[in-house]
Amino acid sequence: MDLLYPRLLVDDFDACARFYTVALRDLLGIEPVKVLPEARYANWDLDGQAVLSLFGRAAIAAVAGTSDRPAASGQDRSMLVFKVDDVDAAAKSLEALGASVVAAPADRPEWGPNLRSAHLRDPDGNLLELQSY
Repeated sequence: MDLLYPRLLVDDFDACARFYTVALRDLLGIEPVKVLPEARYANWDLDGQAVLSLFGRAAIAAVAGTSDRPAASGQDRSMLVFKVDDVDAAAKSLEALGASVVAAPADRPEWGPNLRSAHLRDPDGNLLELQSY
């Protein structure tokens, strides 16, 4: 089960997917679990645990409310993703610890069956995603 993993938010999904497919194969012997160009999503696992995922930056910028910011200066380049049992409860818990909610818990069927997510920023402004599926 993936509990925590890095996700790179990329503009050139195709180039990054090609790069990480070869780099992770050559460096670690890892093949992609899935590469979905139409969804701008790819992920690599090792022994059933997530190692890395890529996601199109524009999709997250729309959710996090930063679409109007220039990519070079205002949009996120990475985020930490936490798989949790209850997105709503986890969002409330992190908010109580000082995180700010940028996208309230919502179902996201366009990202995957039964996927629910919320996006928050930690006290230093780093983007976090809570997800269940």
